[in-house]
Amino acid sequence: MGLFSFTQEIAMDLGTANTIIITNGKIVVDEPSVVALDRRTEKMIAVGEKAKLMHEKTHENIRTIRPLRDGVIADFYACEQMMRGLIKQVNTRNHLFSPSLRMVIGVPSGSTEVELRAVRDSAEHAGGRDVYLIFEPMAAAIGIGIDVEAPEGNMIVDIGGGSTEIAVISLGGIVTNKSIRIAGDDLTDDIQEYMRHQHNIKIGERTAEEIKINVGTVYKRPENLTMDVRGRNLVTGLPKTVTVTSEETEEALREPAYQIVDAVHNVLERTPPELAADISDRGIVLTGGGSLIQGLEELIEEKTGINTMTAEDPLTAVAIGTGKYIEYLADDDKKSKNK
Repeated sequence: MGLFSFTQEIAMDLGTANTIIITNGKIVVDEPSVVALDRRTEKMIAVGEKAKLMHEKTHENIRTIRPLRDGVIADFYACEQMMRGLIKQVNTRNHLFSPSLRMVIGVPSGSTEVELRAVRDSAEHAGGRDVYLIFEPMAAAIGIGIDVEAPEGNMIVDIGGGSTEIAVISLGGIVTNKSIRIAGDDLTDDIQEYMRHQHNIKIGERTAEEIKINVGTVYKRPENLTMDVRGRNLVTGLPKTVTVTSEETEEALREPAYQIVDAVHNVLERTPPELAADISDRGIVLTGGGSLIQGLEELIEEKTGINTMTAEDPLTAVAIGTGKYIEYLADDDKKSKNK
């Protein structure tokens, strides 16, 4: 963008766990969806990784907030402040004046009109002049290179931090879909709950996340991995270290994993026969950070009988697709002006 270009185009994957911003086809921001605010003034102290490092470690004058829960905005003000802070990180030094923002934001396909309005309002309050929304499964399909305009059925299962989006896409639209509020955060919560009941130990969200990443599984592993975990003994109140195994995480994560599988099964049942045949041939594609949990491919494949694979870069699929969509809008504008 040059000296006289006053509009900056930003594509944003506003996720429950992470927010990614793309401009000019490049990822320029990839930060945790966390903001730290001063309780007295409500001013932003930190955003992204800096705010996450403060999470669960602050004193009474600072509160850290994850503004999105279950894929939707839970704290409108905090979300606006977080978006402002992350947008400021985008490099705008090539502009003589502050540019107006055209924004495209990925949203859950099961969002209500009220939830969509909340996202749009937050974006506008954060500086967006023109705000467009795209459903996350469609963005994910575009991001991993699927020809969404083709007359072929493709099934995308996008598992984020707060919601799982399952959609069958054909001819540029979503034929059938299901959005459930079961995703990566629920896996983390269930590990915390398991540790509380089985080991009488209270662990933080960050520790549960580490267990999920390092030894977590939803399908029997070839080897039983172990990890030492530190927390607070619920009886004595003193620090305690226990060893957790991957077999235990399989037990802890069984319920949310099967809820995701049931949702996939439900969408397949409602898919027209010709498109179902396409999916049987082409397979099911997993995207989103939650798809990285060990064993999910195998579990879905076992329960549906359909080949299931994880996208090459599942964490950025929605963001990349959102970035491609904003390029499409820009090209469309140019064509309109040339007519």
